[in-house]
Amino acid sequence: MTSSAARISLDEVRHVARLARLELTEDEIATLQGELSALLDHVDKVRRLDTADIPPTAHPLPLENVLRPDEVQPCLDRDVVLAAAPAVESDRFLVPSILGDAP
Repeated sequence: MTSSAARISLDEVRHVARLARLELTEDEIATLQGELSALLDHVDKVRRLDTADIPPTAHPLPLENVLRPDEVQPCLDRDVVLAAAPAVESDRFLVPSILGDAP
């Protein structure tokens, strides 16, 4: 895209790069000018769409919670669970240390 047809100037690209704390070469700035201009053209096309009859949504399909409600139920017996464990220490599962000795 040539700079005459660009929607964003080279100085604006430099400004955005400075705000993003990016060090760009002049070639990268020129490339980004074309890419950002194309992006702004696309956004403009979307902005011009007639969406008056389209309700705002967060998802294109209606969603319903498929999870069951939380209900208090009796938990498993500790002795039964620990009996199935490969290793137990002080009425707890014993697992290999992965974080080292430091607390």
